[in-house]
Amino acid sequence: MDARTTLRVDGAERTVDLDTRTTLLDALRERLGVTSPKKGCDHGQCGACTVLLDGRRVNSCLVFAVAVDGAEVTTAGGLSDGEQLHPVAQAFVDHDGLQCGYCTPGQVCSAVGMLQELKAGWPSHVTSGDNGPVEPTEEEIRERMSGNLCRCGAYANIVAAIREVAT
Repeated sequence: MDARTTLRVDGAERTVDLDTRTTLLDALRERLGVTSPKKGCDHGQCGACTVLLDGRRVNSCLVFAVAVDGAEVTTAGGLSDGEQLHPVAQAFVDHDGLQCGYCTPGQVCSAVGMLQELKAGWPSHVTSGDNGPVEPTEEEIRERMSGNLCRCGAYANIVAAIREVAT
């Protein structure tokens, strides 16, 4: 059974008829031609498909597109301002936080969402202290980014890139 679904993807409203079992990832890639989020594991374990959904990071392979009808979806491609990269994406380039680049769009979206969580004072497993802004320590960044895997092993540079933007 198909359902008409409208999403605001990277600032543009897009409407498409989808099978109700279609994931947000498949709707973006296969139906809307948005290829920034990648299909890695298709089980929510690698983070390659991470996007911002109404400002919060999600694994788009785990979300049914019809369940988020009307939502704002931001991919790594939608974070840039024309030719100007988002500060997080630019930091990844500056710190050589990528090798093959497959996981990079998900890493960048996850980092942007994570930085918003830090500012909001949301604790993680390693957070110490009371409510309020959370310090972007290496341990805090590694914990929060642990759902995004990099098969090339660029983790040290990824953490350095995120830390630069966070401070």
